[in-house]
Amino acid sequence: MNREETWEKTYKKIWKFVSVNHRGPSHHRETEMKMTNWMKYNRKRLNKDMMCEKRKKEFIKLKELISSFHRINQYC
Repeated sequence: MNREETWEKTYKKIWKFVSVNHRGPSHHRETEMKMTNWMKYNRKRLNKDMMCEKRKKEFIKLKELISSFHRINQYC
């Protein structure tokens, strides 16, 4: 399996996780640590502009999906 296939596989795994659990992976749970580290690594690459355009678009969609589940304080 090459890097592109591995990236796509991990991306789909995290997308499914977020869709089912309505939250991003947590660094407090041992079973989710690999997904968290993958997100952090790719966020750094995105910020340094080291990603190809296809991956940028897909990763930004994933970040938007995760942020859509963030809660808003009802008392503000």
